[in-house]
Amino acid sequence: MTAASTSLSREGRQVWARVRGVLLILALLVVASIVLALARTGEQHGRLDPRSADRYGSRAVAELLKERGVSTHVVTTLDEATAAAGPDTTLLVTTPDLLTDHQQTVLRDAVDSSGGRTVLLSAGWPSVNILAPGVTAAGPAPITALDPGCSLPEAVRAGAVNLGGERYAVVGDSLADQCYFTDGQPTLVKLEGDAGGDTVLLGSADILFNHRLADEGNASLALQLLGSRNHLVWYLPSLDDPSAAQGRDDADDRAEDEESFLSLIPSGWLWGTLQLFLAAVLAAVWRARRLGPLVMERLPVAIRASEATEGRARLYHRANARDRAAAVLRAATRTRVAPLVGVTTREAHSPDALLPALSTRLAGGGADARDLLFGPAPTDDAALVRLADQLDALEREVRTS
Repeated sequence: MTAASTSLSREGRQVWARVRGVLLILALLVVASIVLALARTGEQHGRLDPRSADRYGSRAVAELLKERGVSTHVVTTLDEATAAAGPDTTLLVTTPDLLTDHQQTVLRDAVDSSGGRTVLLSAGWPSVNILAPGVTAAGPAPITALDPGCSLPEAVRAGAVNLGGERYAVVGDSLADQCYFTDGQPTLVKLEGDAGGDTVLLGSADILFNHRLADEGNASLALQLLGSRNHLVWYLPSLDDPSAAQGRDDADDRAEDEESFLSLIPSGWLWGTLQLFLAAVLAAVWRARRLGPLVMERLPVAIRASEATEGRARLYHRANARDRAAAVLRAATRTRVAPLVGVTTREAHSPDALLPALSTRLAGGGADARDLLFGPAPTDDAALVRLADQLDALEREVRTS
């Protein structure tokens, strides 16, 4: 019992020594992922919320607008946003891409007839075609300080600002002011409306962040675009908005056959899975290099030959492998008697070489030697036992003759 316990404890220590490096790496990856997630969550808390004083909040611009007599009203539903739209109101939509097609259509109809200003932040291909007819998304660009490059009064007064993000292309005969170009495409577009209002597309929201408001001419441009009317409706689209469910069933039915399982998984999860897969591959390569070549080691305990024989016999018996057991017994007997009759070990399993040599040593010429040493497999356990006894008697006779 002591030897077995020592062997098991040693094996446990060896397993722990082999896997502890991999476990440490996985633990570090999990901890790093949690820390990054918490850090990103902290930074994005209250993003573009005029009530938030965080880095990515917009309380600073809201306070500056308040000093200039512009009231700011925060809404989170489409019904509130459309009800508040009017000729004396600026409607700021922080994440237009979050709106469904139905919501975008309702919002477009409301602002077209309101006569006010609509400002769309980072509107991409999911929303720009409906909310800004005549304009298409031309792809993203890095955020950097850009000069106006146009005659729009608000842009000329503001000068260089931090813009980029979504770039736009004006198609058809749409009359539009285009400013702050990057790679030949504007990141600010102003469209005139039919009812006296207008729509402004901003490629990025950086000019509204608390920590970027004092850079370049960001504050000037933000105050001019959002402060042209007495009232500012700050629309923060929400997934909990009841209007998001309207018209979604038909859209889901149309897209059901087109969506795949991977399209429903957030990109962050796919990227995390890829990182874990690469980590597992690197860990496997690392462990494989540490294993090195095979090394012969002595067994931790000595096993008696009789115990090994009994164990193998039990396995043969459990599997009903009488043919295999008989073959082993016959091969062992041939190997032992061959040197006694002058036959080499290599020729011990050849009937033509072994049987003639045995016939000269056995009484009666060894007529039964062929069946004993090279015969068919026993049909039952009793026949196997008889074969073992007969082989033992044959070997004794050869040794004594």
